[in-house]
Amino acid sequence: MLRQTLALLLVSAPVPVLAQAAPVAAPASAGDQPSRLFAGADLFGLELAGDPQISPDGTRVAYVRKSGDVMADKMRAAIWLIDVKTGEQVPLGASGSQVSPVWSPDGKRLAYVGAEEGGAPQLYVRWVESGAAARITGLPDAPSSIAWSRDGRQIAYVMRVPGEATKLGAAPPKPEGAKWAEPLEVIDRVTYRADGGGYLQPGFDQAFVVSADGGAPRQLTFGKFDVSGPLSFTPDGRTLVLASNRRADWEREPNDSEIFALDVASGALMQLTKRYGPDHGAVVSPDGSRIAFLGYDDTRLSYQPDALYVMDRSGANVRELTAGLDRSIEDVQWAADGRSVYVSYDDAAVRKVARVDLAGKLTVMAEGLAGGGLDRPYTGGSFSVSKGGQLAYTGDASGGARPADVFVGKRQLTRLNETLLAGKAMGRVQPLDVTASDGRKIGAWLVLPPTYQPGTRVPLVLEIHGGPHSAYAQVFSSDDQLYAAHGYAVLYTNPRGSTSYGSDFANLIDKNYPSDDYGDLMSAVDAAIAKGVADPDNLFVTGGSGGGVLTSWIVGKTDRFRAAATQKPVINWISEALTMDAAGFTSRYWFNKQPWEDPMAYWNRSPLSLVGNVKTPTMVVVGSEDFRTPVSESEQYYAALQIRGVPTALVKVPGASHGGFTARPSQSAAKASAILAWFDKYRTDAGKQK
Repeated sequence: MLRQTLALLLVSAPVPVLAQAAPVAAPASAGDQPSRLFAGADLFGLELAGDPQISPDGTRVAYVRKSGDVMADKMRAAIWLIDVKTGEQVPLGASGSQVSPVWSPDGKRLAYVGAEEGGAPQLYVRWVESGAAARITGLPDAPSSIAWSRDGRQIAYVMRVPGEATKLGAAPPKPEGAKWAEPLEVIDRVTYRADGGGYLQPGFDQAFVVSADGGAPRQLTFGKFDVSGPLSFTPDGRTLVLASNRRADWEREPNDSEIFALDVASGALMQLTKRYGPDHGAVVSPDGSRIAFLGYDDTRLSYQPDALYVMDRSGANVRELTAGLDRSIEDVQWAADGRSVYVSYDDAAVRKVARVDLAGKLTVMAEGLAGGGLDRPYTGGSFSVSKGGQLAYTGDASGGARPADVFVGKRQLTRLNETLLAGKAMGRVQPLDVTASDGRKIGAWLVLPPTYQPGTRVPLVLEIHGGPHSAYAQVFSSDDQLYAAHGYAVLYTNPRGSTSYGSDFANLIDKNYPSDDYGDLMSAVDAAIAKGVADPDNLFVTGGSGGGVLTSWIVGKTDRFRAAATQKPVINWISEALTMDAAGFTSRYWFNKQPWEDPMAYWNRSPLSLVGNVKTPTMVVVGSEDFRTPVSESEQYYAALQIRGVPTALVKVPGASHGGFTARPSQSAAKASAILAWFDKYRTDAGKQK
């Protein structure tokens, strides 16, 4: 499903001539003292908690624990079980990786997706008391959106079903034993590639059901349309609720999904919602009488928040429950008594969980959730609720010094990184008061170097988030901690356009990006200088995706930064609009007309239009398989800077997509190290590192 935000946002060093990733530390000899500073090698030791699923009776939490594997250079995922009363935790014990835990309605079994090394992900069921586990499927592709029937006898899931590729003509007959070139590839879909997924193979996502005891699955949906989860059974198990865009022109209208009721026996679909906009996330109430779901009326603004709705099972009596909140709602879960719904949302850069009753009354149940990534401090976190109303969630009680852990209520059940990080002096994260030139308050934070002495000035890195409709928070960031350990203060902000401050604030940049968000960022830099922390003669700027756009825009507007590193940017809105993976998105939601109808509107918002002003040494960083802000964007900017004689370097992260830019720990460490090496070249303060 196409969402309203562009998500310009989730081995060897990219440029060995600049820097290399720090090697994994060897055992210390008797006279050695290990460094207390956070380093690139520490990325392999970090762990992250995610997807905490509390059992129906509230006695256990199953969660996904991601850990660095230094030999494979990746984060591995495994499911762990926590005893809520004692805090004792044990791994699921299966080999390979495991994700997506889902408790059976009686809490005696746990379904999950597991994959043996080199094998396709499959659906498994574990009997919790005995520890026995069984593989339920033998699928060619990964299942997702797992859902139990209320009686525990069936499990539904979504899986991609291969289709036939379009053919035009044919090569002549191939002689036996001949070695010919690969056959032609014919592409005829509007969206033909996806960031992180590469060039799309023919086929569609369909719904399936399988016995919880195993056996052959049965396909429930058909046709040249995708379905999406979550999937939700009615209490009698006869109907499955899901979302799908089944318009004839769905490829050109991808943001118009509806909620459907699927008859499990016959496969008949009944459409329950009908409006222009994305309706999704549907969940059936415990008694089966109502359906809660998310969506909005699409008016083609660049930012439109998802609202919470409830309707009768038939699709009648649709009511919005969060009309007065003006925050985008996520993750719908019914309370066991069916009288309220639990949701999560971001409010002023704080992730919260709230209970919303059927009259629309909202009660905050938890706040300070965190999780979802390690490299940058985005808002995030997930939760689940037991039948008794116990809340399990991922959060951060450290104020940004630790990655996410698992909590139940106010109790912290895990401390995954305590052993590693207790021996490290981490950068301290503190809020910074910022007022923009028009009087608006701007959310901002400073990460101070571990060795920072009050009253001294240090070099400052302005680090800008992507989206641009997203938000940073006071949570852990490995990039920021690496910069701080290197002696830089790090400033990160939520300029206008950021989410969690209301639709009006987010849409201040609608059809006008970049624009006054530049002024907000400069006001934040001025505030860091006025606080006595930032050295005004040693300012640096970087950011990824939307932050890369703004980095490139900034150096075209001002020379106050000594060096810049623009990461996976959009440089030319026309070329990006016609080469990105979600074709049609940019021209529909970011501009009023198509590129050929009003090219100057695109050019006037393109950082490339300002390249003639740039004097700041600017490095360009991009993943070699980025299909969201394609490599050609970065290469255009690098070529323009070279032609103009501006100091530059092009850094490619091999094999990395836009969303998987820092998925490999070695590349994440090397990328940060390359940026620091670039900045160090242009530092002039006495503390410049050699």
